[in-house]
Amino acid sequence: MVQGLPLVITINRQLGSGGAFLGRQLAEKLKMLYLDREIINKVAEELGTLPENLEWRDERIISKWQAIINSIGYSQSVLYSPAEYIMPSDKEIFKAESDIILKIANERSAVIIGRGSSYILQNHPNHVSIYLHANVEFRKQRVQEIYGVSSEDAIKSMESSDKFRARYIHELTGLEMNDARQYHLSIDTGVLGLEKAENLIYDYLRTRFGNVDSIIKN
Repeated sequence: MVQGLPLVITINRQLGSGGAFLGRQLAEKLKMLYLDREIINKVAEELGTLPENLEWRDERIISKWQAIINSIGYSQSVLYSPAEYIMPSDKEIFKAESDIILKIANERSAVIIGRGSSYILQNHPNHVSIYLHANVEFRKQRVQEIYGVSSEDAIKSMESSDKFRARYIHELTGLEMNDARQYHLSIDTGVLGLEKAENLIYDYLRTRFGNVDSIIKN
C-alpha cells in the first residue's frame, strides 16, 4: 500500500456477470466515485463532440470501412456547423479515456468499469483489478431481467458483447480479456452468486490493504 494515493478498483466483465451491479455496490459501501458510462461524457467533452456520437463505439473497435461510412454520415449531419468535425479514431478515443482514468486514479478513490482500465492502471500501486465471468445460463437470466428481452435476444447480446469487448482489449492493449493472469481477482459469479462475490472482494481488500478506509480519498 502506498500512502497518499487513492484506492482504485477496476472491473472487467462479461455481459450479465454482474459488473455494473457489484461496481455500484462497492462504490456505495466504500463511498468511492463510480465511473462507467460517465467516462463517455468526459471523453466527448475532451474531444469536442456529443456523447451520443461516441456511445455506439463504446468498448468496441470499428473497421476502417465503418469509420469511413460513419464519418461521411456524421459530416453530412453537421454540414452547416461552423467548423468541420472529424470523427476520432479508436486510438484517439482510447487515449482520451486513458488520460481521464489516470487523472481520476491519482486524485480520487474510484470504482471504474471496463474500457481497458485494468491495463491503464496496471502500475498504480493501490489498484485492484477484477474480472467477472459466469456460465451462459446465469448471464442469460440476468440480461433478460435487466433489459426485458427474450432468451434468444439475450444470447445474441452476450455473444456480440463478448466479441466486441475481447477485440477492443486485444487491439488496444495487446492482452486477452479472458486471461485471468492479468487480474488480481477473477471471480465466477455464476458459481458464487453476487452476494458472496461481493464479500470475497471485501475480504481481498482487507487482506491486502488492512484498513481500507485509511487509503480512500474522496
